[in-house]
Amino acid sequence: MTFQMRYYPMFVSLDDRACLVVGAGQVGLRKIETLVDCGASRILVVDRNPPDESLAALLARPGLCFEQRDFADSDLDGVFLVIASTSSPAVNLRLSDLCRQRGVLCNIVDQPEQCSFIVPAAVRRGDLTLAVSTGGQSPALAKRIRRDLEQTFGQEYALFLGLMGRLRPLVLGLGQETDVNTGIFRNLVASRLLEALKRHDAALARAELAAHLPPQLHDSMTEILHGLV
Repeated sequence: MTFQMRYYPMFVSLDDRACLVVGAGQVGLRKIETLVDCGASRILVVDRNPPDESLAALLARPGLCFEQRDFADSDLDGVFLVIASTSSPAVNLRLSDLCRQRGVLCNIVDQPEQCSFIVPAAVRRGDLTLAVSTGGQSPALAKRIRRDLEQTFGQEYALFLGLMGRLRPLVLGLGQETDVNTGIFRNLVASRLLEALKRHDAALARAELAAHLPPQLHDSMTEILHGLV
């Protein structure tokens, strides 16, 4: 029996972190888009070929820089995370070795044995992120599970989290005991609020809030629900 590496699941903030992408083909472009969507504020893209139309459009984003040339060891200076998607096994291996020596997080596309992290298949609904990994053994299965999740978790989950983001400081601001606040939040999650948001049913949403929120917050329900139903 061969040893199978197990990965530690985590979500990483890329705010004010320097990221490097080597190789800007179709796969590299998707990786760049994901980094941008996840808030990476400093991204250097290196590729021997000029940027295509899709990458050129992305380069309008602040913090994204492109250099048409070969990868240089100095590109790793001060870098937090590297993604390599080149067609050269030698370049990919060199990047992997250098990142290992420097303690830099590294993902070599389609070569999990050379990676210090792998990228899961993900479903995003606003602030909700559902990530699926097969440990690099079957990306196809991870994608199938992602499609199943996309059908199960609709945009109402994004709306619900938006609502909770408005509610949470109001509830905590009442100065109640922790167990009281916990009960309120759990009851809201178990209520029909998700159903109401999915159906855009304002009357049902107001009824559920009235049933579970302290009376002090009832006058705030219109503001809480604004733009959500």
